[in-house]
Amino acid sequence: MHTWGRSVFSLCRMGSKEFKTIEEQIGILKRRGLDIPDEKRASDFLLRNNYYRISGYSLTLRSHDVFNQGATFQNIVDIYDFDHALRHILLRYIELIEVAVKSLYSYEFTKCYGATGYLDSAHFSDQVKYREIIAKAEKQKAARLPHEPYLKHFIEDLHQDQIPLWAYVDLLTISDISFLYSISELKIQSAVADSFGLRKKGAELLKSFMHSLTIIRNLCAHGSRLFNRLFEQKPWLNKKELSLLRVKDGVIDNAHLFGFVLIMKRLLKPEEFDSMKKEIIDLSEKLPFVSLRYYGFCDNWQDIL
Repeated sequence: MHTWGRSVFSLCRMGSKEFKTIEEQIGILKRRGLDIPDEKRASDFLLRNNYYRISGYSLTLRSHDVFNQGATFQNIVDIYDFDHALRHILLRYIELIEVAVKSLYSYEFTKCYGATGYLDSAHFSDQVKYREIIAKAEKQKAARLPHEPYLKHFIEDLHQDQIPLWAYVDLLTISDISFLYSISELKIQSAVADSFGLRKKGAELLKSFMHSLTIIRNLCAHGSRLFNRLFEQKPWLNKKELSLLRVKDGVIDNAHLFGFVLIMKRLLKPEEFDSMKKEIIDLSEKLPFVSLRYYGFCDNWQDIL
């Protein structure tokens, strides 16, 4: 829990927990130097977005418990709104990658082993992980059967409980397909990676990329903060991509979001990435207060991408 979340809102004190009303929270923020001209709007924002959630969005506006001179509540709202919008942009384009991986994987796998060859565990290197993925997908199949026309078609109309892989992959999450890909035979991994233009160490690259995108996707899907977040698991980038990263104090910054954006560029079609880039530019123009530097973007990112 951030120190600011404790002391600014005074919700948790050493050795005790004390409830504070929204009005009291606003009073504490103002005493810490935050300019709040519209207290009614601030009250509604705090009530609807949770004081703990917004604490991380103020880190660049304060030093410990004291806000920088001129910092306003609207600054926090802008950062919060920017992060929310950026997460949804990324989600849409990660979905394109996820769907493409599922499609290419099912195509290459069934080309080798047929429509239901995935039910034979001998085709996978990790039996425990394989059974875990299939068991999870089977639960999804049972839960979604009453509502999914394609499942009803196979199971109720065609009386086929064994669904072909190209339909079955729809039951898998991005994490599931990432794991299933990673425990498949190298020839299948390589064929899928080759379809993305990943030829040198393609299988290893795609496994790493999918793991990285699973992290970002889950953060975005659960509304977690990306602003000023440092990632412990850094994306696997080549020398050219590393040269595009922001350099701070002589150190290459590969701990922020920008490195993951470079991965997405490798996996999206050029026109898809250009569309995503435009959406991020439009968002920056709409909320100019928020600097993309806090996501690891270098100042000339629009030119180098």
